[in-house]
This record gives sequence, C-alpha cells and structure tokens, in this order.
Amino acid sequence: MRRRHTLTLIGAAALSGCGFQLRQAPKFAFDAVRLLGSDNSTVSVALRRELRQYGVRVLTSADAAAATAPVVMRVLLDQRERVVVGQTAAGQVRELQLRARFQFNLMSRDDRVLIDDTELLLERDLSFNETQVLAKDAEEQLLYRDMTNDIVQQVVRRLAAVDKV
Repeated sequence: MRRRHTLTLIGAAALSGCGFQLRQAPKFAFDAVRLLGSDNSTVSVALRRELRQYGVRVLTSADAAAATAPVVMRVLLDQRERVVVGQTAAGQVRELQLRARFQFNLMSRDDRVLIDDTELLLERDLSFNETQVLAKDAEEQLLYRDMTNDIVQQVVRRLAAVDKV
C-alpha cells in the first residue's frame, strides 16, 4: 500500500516536470487588424469571428477607423477546388479531392512586412457514389467546413507569433 502511494507520487512528479502544458489562448501584439480582400468569403468570415473572440477588433474598408489599425492583413486568395482523381472504366467518378487554398500577408501600418505572402493549402479525399449524391454532398460540405476551421486556426497561430508591430 505504501509502495503504491510512493509510485503514484513519483509518477505525478514526473508528469509535472516534463513541461506539458495545454495550449493557451493566443496573445496578439496588436489590438486591431484591418482586413482587406474577400470580405464575404467563408474563411474571412470565420477568421473575423475567431479574432473577435480573442478580443481583436477586425476592421474592414467600410469602417471609419480602418486607417488607425496597427496592422493590415491582405487576403490574396481564398479558393475552393473540387478535382476528380479517380474514375471507373466507364468514366464514372469514383473519387474526388477537395482543396481549400488561402493566401495572405500581414503588413504594419507603415508598410513593413510582418508576415510575408503565405499560402495554406489543405486537401481531403472523398469517395463518390452517384447513388448517394445527397449524403456525399453533405459530407463534402462538412469537409469544407473542417478545412475552413483548420485554416483559420493556422492563420490565428501565425498572427499570434508576430512579436512587434
């Protein structure tokens, strides 16, 4: 009994000393960002929502205070692709590849490059069956939504990595 207690304490001490820590909420070097380009795309809308959740004001060109934002994030490309990668001998589609491509950069108000042009590309494979079109369409939308969330999380981590504005 005493030995089991000692082993438990040693195990707890080893885990606490290994440096494991849950991911914390990101901290940004800026309190506001001006977002240019692709205002209504799915990634831009999700990115605005995510940044606001962390307390960052997201300004667009329509906002009067947009010129006062310390950083400007330019969305250069926000695109979805659906490519046929597999067919049967009869020419029927059997496999699709879904791609989400997002390219952006981050500049300071005085045009210093904080994050150079960065392209994020995510790909997912989707089997296809013409007898299950509605189910496959729902699966495709779910995969696109997951890819959008992944891209948003990657962009947020990159923005949080900026040290100085």
